[in-house]
Amino acid sequence: MAETLLQVTALSKTYGQLRALDNVTFSVRRGEILGLLGPNGSGKTTLFECVAGIQPADHGQIAGGRTSEILFYVPDGIVPWPEQPLWWALEFALGFFKGPKDLYPDVVDALELTSLLNSRMGALSKGQRKRALLAIGLLTPQPILLIDEPFDGLDLRQSREAVETLRWHSSHGRTLFLSVHQILDAAKICDRFVLLNAGRVCAEGSVEELTELAAQRSGQQNITDFEEVFLALT
Repeated sequence: MAETLLQVTALSKTYGQLRALDNVTFSVRRGEILGLLGPNGSGKTTLFECVAGIQPADHGQIAGGRTSEILFYVPDGIVPWPEQPLWWALEFALGFFKGPKDLYPDVVDALELTSLLNSRMGALSKGQRKRALLAIGLLTPQPILLIDEPFDGLDLRQSREAVETLRWHSSHGRTLFLSVHQILDAAKICDRFVLLNAGRVCAEGSVEELTELAAQRSGQQNITDFEEVFLALT
């Protein structure tokens, strides 16, 4: 079993009467691509923000080192430095976070950003901005990269290229923790999964482990489709 880089234990968060996270426990292992899956409103973004230190949890523990040193978080739907060109944003991120400069050409090429380098961040389309955010994240040095909805706004070809790019970085030592809305997209890239529903972890494991667990819980031995596995466990 791979080394545990980050251990989250009994993490809880409430907003008034709403319990957004309820004793959430799971691990992130070195070199894996871990997928966070759950229905809308299950607490995925809240979990990412608590793990990344954007907002404090009410209870629980996150062990593995100082958050800013061990992980970098790429939120969904943001437009950083909207008046600056893309090349400036990428070079600023490289310099500020002291990222791997040798990866810059490969990241830009893999995510097809060359023709967009002189475009303002605020003028990029949703899919273009998503690729720009992925590039910023991949050019940071922290060992764990959290990405909220890495494929949102990407077409089929772009999604496949993004999957290949993320897999390459994982195979070269980066640990990825992805919150993915589309079950089939997650199944194509993730090694293991954390299933979240109503703020609680329903299950954690590989496709094979989750399939076996779904069969046990449902009493149906013929569940093979991962969407059906997800529905049976959440």
